[in-house]
Amino acid sequence: QVTGYLDDCTCDVETIDAFNNYKLFPRLNELLESDYFRYYKVNLQKPCPFWDDNSHCGMRDCAVQPCPSDEVPDGIRSGSYKYSEEANNLAEECEEAKRLGAVDDSLSKETREAVLQWAQHDDSSDSFCEADDIHSPDAEYVDLLLNPERYTGYKGPDAWKIWNSIYEENCFKPQNVKRPLASGRGDDGGQTFYKWLKGVCVEKRAFYRLISGLHASINIHLSARYLLQDTWSEKKWGPNVTEFQQRFDEVLTRGEGPRRLKNLYFLYLIELRALSKVLPFFERPGFQLYTGNKSQDAAMKHLLLEILHLAKSFPLHFDENSFFAGNKEEAAKLKEEFRLHFKNISRIMDCVGCFKCRLWGKLQTQGLGTALKILFSENLIEKIPESGPSYGFQLTRQEIVALFNAFGRVSTSVKELENFRNILQNMR
Repeated sequence: QVTGYLDDCTCDVETIDAFNNYKLFPRLNELLESDYFRYYKVNLQKPCPFWDDNSHCGMRDCAVQPCPSDEVPDGIRSGSYKYSEEANNLAEECEEAKRLGAVDDSLSKETREAVLQWAQHDDSSDSFCEADDIHSPDAEYVDLLLNPERYTGYKGPDAWKIWNSIYEENCFKPQNVKRPLASGRGDDGGQTFYKWLKGVCVEKRAFYRLISGLHASINIHLSARYLLQDTWSEKKWGPNVTEFQQRFDEVLTRGEGPRRLKNLYFLYLIELRALSKVLPFFERPGFQLYTGNKSQDAAMKHLLLEILHLAKSFPLHFDENSFFAGNKEEAAKLKEEFRLHFKNISRIMDCVGCFKCRLWGKLQTQGLGTALKILFSENLIEKIPESGPSYGFQLTRQEIVALFNAFGRVSTSVKELENFRNILQNMR
């Protein structure tokens, strides 16, 4: 049901599908499986800053429980940075056992030391996110490959409260304009809402569409990796077509589903544009994806640059010249508003009651925040010297890992859409 051109863009859905699913997605997946990109440091213990909330998800798929050290894969325990097939199998068995769905933060002493050295490449700078203090005793490294984003059973009033807070308080939207299909409200088919959306400046409209696209992307992941079977002998995850249709079918959502999916494509274009713009930062000889394994680091930097050049070659990029244009003072004010709204959204992630959802929510908001930071820093990036430090523009390791993993999630969503399309066609 989603085809053709996207609003505020010169690009169409079909071009993105072909580019993502057959060119970019496979390479990006390979990059995200490397050591540099699989470890993300996160503090899942921060209290919710907006409301008293101790209602943590009690289901085991939401749980955070470190793997006992004797179950940690050999690849981590020995401090070697390459994961053997045997080690990966051990990891999977471990995950399917007592701590299924738990966040794995057990790293060996050697791996911790190597990871600490990454911090030497980090530098604080103008951020769109309320970043976790990675030096806090509560901040721990998480292996993202052992903690895939999928359906955990976290839904209902608690999950609704998070999204409602994001949309109602942080999308530049006045209180009297109600969102279409917002729970328990009279609905005029979204006419008032879309009239308002059409009337705001392109930047504020884009902000809403980015959040809606992120929401759609997360819902696709949950529908694509749904718990289909839960018996004492095995758990089976896979695509749940009914769940997908409830969220995106044109009839069931009274026309909202296709709009949500178009916003996902809009988010894809914005993050892809950021990747194409940040190429000079990563191209410098002095920049390395430092893990301590020289040959792997060099191979991954080569793959990273290949992905960024591929992003740059995309024929129908979003034209951000219509963005943040106008007089300098207005643009600076709008940037600050964007930054503060987005920072607030990143803080709301500390209110998510399911820890696995919190982990991926924090990572994806930090990734999108980093993409916005890049688009707002184009002039600084153009001035980066070929050698020596890039004083004007800097990305921390946390931002780099979040940027690529967040885009990896959006890229996965576009790929999963193709899968759902095929399933639905075969059902007809």
